[in-house]
Amino acid sequence: MAETADREANRALRARFDEVYGQYQRLRSGLDELQTKLAQLRVTERSDDGQVTAVVGARGELISVDVSPAVFHDRDAKALSRKITTTVLRASAAGLAATRELVAGYLPPGSPSVEFLRTNDFGALLGRADAVLSPGE
Repeated sequence: MAETADREANRALRARFDEVYGQYQRLRSGLDELQTKLAQLRVTERSDDGQVTAVVGARGELISVDVSPAVFHDRDAKALSRKITTTVLRASAAGLAATRELVAGYLPPGSPSVEFLRTNDFGALLGRADAVLSPGE
């Protein structure tokens, strides 16, 4: 009877292993494609009046800023600075959101890595390990 129970447990473990290994293979095979897509990702945002355009990459890094010549008619440097800053920050946030969405498509649902990208909380990356390794739990 114990031998039958061991075989059933082994079958269940093997099925779980196959499932996890399949997820790993899908993830691994998609990493090159993901890396290429992230390198090519560009997000463009414009100021509300269209006078400032900012382009950012996958990490929200600024690639370019374009300022319309019409903006210089106002001769208000502080307003222009605010407009540029606001537009760049919006572009950066949109770039990071696009990166999260792209990466999430390559990782299992509920992945700690996706949660980390969303929150920047390192605890999300270590949560599962902490739960497994915590003494007395």
